[in-house]
Amino acid sequence: MYAIAIIRYRKPLEEVLKVVDEHRAYLRDLKGKGTLLASGPFEPRFGGGLLLRVPTADAALAIRDGDPFVKHGVAQYEVLPWLPNIGLEELDKI
Repeated sequence: MYAIAIIRYRKPLEEVLKVVDEHRAYLRDLKGKGTLLASGPFEPRFGGGLLLRVPTADAALAIRDGDPFVKHGVAQYEVLPWLPNIGLEELDKI
């Protein structure tokens, strides 16, 4: 299963930037485990997005809950479980 996570900042960018290094370290760990396929900020910078490979929707929620952005209260997640049809074979190869 896949999930798309939309992250929206809840605090001014200056406060978010204080947590960015910790957030990115968390994401690099997820990438190393094969859970995170891609991530990055939106433009204009009001948040960002994640493409996740997860076993269950609950696993995606656990990723949200472990993110330093959420722990520090600077951002919120909208987690959307996603069942791709077109391109699934290519995603599964990543």
